[in-house]
Amino acid sequence: MSLEFKDGFVSQPRKRWIVNGVLVLAVLAFVGVSMVPLIAAFNQTQSSTQKPANTRSGSPSSDQKSKLEDAARGYEQVLQRESENQTALRGLLETRLQLLSLGAGDIKSVIEPLEKLAKLNPEQTRYAVLLAQAKQQIGDREGAAQAYRSVLENKPGDLEALQGMVALLLAQKRPEAAVGLLQDTLKTASQANKIQPGSIDTVAVQVLLGNVQASQKSYAQALSVYDQAIKNDQQDFRPVLAKAMLLKEQGKTEEAKILFTKAAALAPTQYKDEINKQASASPTPSPSPTSTPTPNSTPKE
Repeated sequence: MSLEFKDGFVSQPRKRWIVNGVLVLAVLAFVGVSMVPLIAAFNQTQSSTQKPANTRSGSPSSDQKSKLEDAARGYEQVLQRESENQTALRGLLETRLQLLSLGAGDIKSVIEPLEKLAKLNPEQTRYAVLLAQAKQQIGDREGAAQAYRSVLENKPGDLEALQGMVALLLAQKRPEAAVGLLQDTLKTASQANKIQPGSIDTVAVQVLLGNVQASQKSYAQALSVYDQAIKNDQQDFRPVLAKAMLLKEQGKTEEAKILFTKAAALAPTQYKDEINKQASASPTPSPSPTSTPTPNSTPKE
């Protein structure tokens, strides 16, 4: 079971994930994971309350809101009798998310069902990641960190949790801790992949590490990491693209152009347009927090 909620709130395949302080943000679109970014969705929810949600009435449908509230109460009644009824927990979570998308309800309302679902389904790490994002959104950074750690302790290569933890550390202005986390993950990758092949996507972790180093203006270290990733897998376009984008930011347009062309040649068809867009875009004078589209498929497939 995957968390793909309806009504376009969480399940949209090109939702955005916010990572403060990372220079080569667009590369995160290609690290090979499917994020469900509650933080970005909540931010969009907050801004959507300032805009008409119904083109005719100028406000969210009162009927829709009333139906969702009734549905939520129904799920709550079931849970009063069966506190671990997962169908009701998932229904309550989805309903409350939909209410949030209408500008109703409170972000805190999704935390309790997420906590229960994460506890009942430790193997489905998406719940814990969503819980961490929700807690970070309400300012509970320690709670968010604990949720991410709970995933990484058992699955150190879980990229959703790894990316989330890195983003949290960067938001706390702890780049050295983010670098250390990624370096430690890489140190254990070889042994972990022997025990369970593919459990840690080494190239993806290297690209993320390079991004963090680039965000701290440690350009030489970032380029070195990208080069090592390219050496590890010469058919993987992700580190090639990362290096191209960093060189472009540094004004080395001719070197970058060659790498963009190479990345586009290596990439699956669905990513070529995005790569070409990055190649033709004007370089920004300095990094700034932004968001980037995250596809729902793995690049190397």
